[in-house]
Amino acid sequence: MASIVLFVGLLAMGLAYAAYSLSSDVTAAGIGTVTYVSFILLGVALLIALGFEFVNGFHDTANAVATVIYTHSMPPGVAVVWSGFFNFLGVLLSSGVVAFGIISLLPVELILQVGSGAGFAMVFALLIAAIAWNLGTWWLGLPASSSHTLVGSIIGVGIANALMHGRDGTSGVDWAQAASVGKALLISPIVGFVCAALLLLAMKALIRNRALYEAPSSDAPPPLWIRCLLIFTCTGVSFAHGSNDGQKGMGLIMLILVGTVPMAYALNRAMPEAHMQQFVVTAQTTQAQLMKRTALVAPASDKEAREEVAEFIRTRTPVPEVVPALATLAGSIGRQVQDHGSLARVPAAAVANVRNDMYLASEAIRVIQKNGNLPQLADGDAQKQLKAFKGELDDATKFIPLWVKVSVAIALGLGTMVGWKRIVVTVGEKIGKTHLTYAQGASAELVAMATIGAADVYGMPVSTTHVLSSGVAGTMAANRSGLQMSTLRNLLLAWVLTLPAAMLLSGSLYWLLSHVF
Repeated sequence: MASIVLFVGLLAMGLAYAAYSLSSDVTAAGIGTVTYVSFILLGVALLIALGFEFVNGFHDTANAVATVIYTHSMPPGVAVVWSGFFNFLGVLLSSGVVAFGIISLLPVELILQVGSGAGFAMVFALLIAAIAWNLGTWWLGLPASSSHTLVGSIIGVGIANALMHGRDGTSGVDWAQAASVGKALLISPIVGFVCAALLLLAMKALIRNRALYEAPSSDAPPPLWIRCLLIFTCTGVSFAHGSNDGQKGMGLIMLILVGTVPMAYALNRAMPEAHMQQFVVTAQTTQAQLMKRTALVAPASDKEAREEVAEFIRTRTPVPEVVPALATLAGSIGRQVQDHGSLARVPAAAVANVRNDMYLASEAIRVIQKNGNLPQLADGDAQKQLKAFKGELDDATKFIPLWVKVSVAIALGLGTMVGWKRIVVTVGEKIGKTHLTYAQGASAELVAMATIGAADVYGMPVSTTHVLSSGVAGTMAANRSGLQMSTLRNLLLAWVLTLPAAMLLSGSLYWLLSHVF
């Protein structure tokens, strides 16, 4: 009963805080009354986005508590609340890098018109598809990856959008960014398996405590030092999961807010006016540096420059016209910021254009830095200037309000408190042929904690599910405990099917919803 009261109380406080903060931000921006349709769409989209994080909580974070529950280090009720709390902290203290890394997978044309019918169709399609697949695999007790699911949903929307506009389906996705994300999702389970196995073998060689390598013989908790180690690893995995996975929901919520109430959230209104002069100087210097490195004439209009830069981002083709177009865009951004004096004073009619110009310039610089295929911008001075300008642009557009972090943190934390048992049973009982030992649990979770934490630092989304379940499998193999091949086949099948299933679901939903909005 106490847990139900706690759950309902936290849910009510989270929703009330989000509603109050959203209302305050809209009022402070001087927007006036939001239309009923926009208000309803905003509310539904936010609830679905938070629903995705809630499902993510009980789907993925169950992995973190599996070891402490199956080694009797913590009672199940205490373990899930403990894990939920550290998921909450992980989200609050996250950097936001992963959030915007996920967003950059989306088609540039949909990002630029996120507040349109196509933009809403995109957000609803990828969120509903991700939730549906997560719930299906949870019901079957399969530790499928929420990160994997979300990436597949995004790719599905991108391909569907390209096909609907008469283009080759492969042109609708940033495949270079998708490949980077795919490598992280592919390599991290291998790292989990190998490193957890090696760590267990190292522990056996260095720590000669027999109790550490035996399965619990009763419901009694393990010795205190073992118990503390397992609780520490559970805490670390929970925190790392919140820090990495929580950011995906944040990025999607920011997309929704930018589309529905751009005056409040398209630009970082909290940036101090004193910083604006530095912003303008950086933009003007970037424009001058770019024009020095091209013999071509700059585009005659800002519109032409936007179209040229958007085409470059979409195709990744390093044509010479990109440099003068980017110079024109940088100059235009600098003039607009200088004219208004601060981002908070940009008029409502101009907010979308200013934000889109900043987004295009930032993404173009990211592509240039990543591919390095524009020789006129390869020298150190040009790279340094582009990096400085991108930093200013990202500070102005890639921000996450505190209330968004708190809302996602509560959704993820509450998700941890329910529905955990199906996944825990799979991890604890069905991967290996023997009961999980203390050393196996500690090894798998230490590796998972380190792997997810490192991925968070480098801005790469990884799967808590894949890393931890492969870590458990690695310890079973190293311990010669034997592996339940039927479970591993199911896990592999879920891993293989997740991407195409999510792509098909989200692409179909996007096509359907595009005819509704």
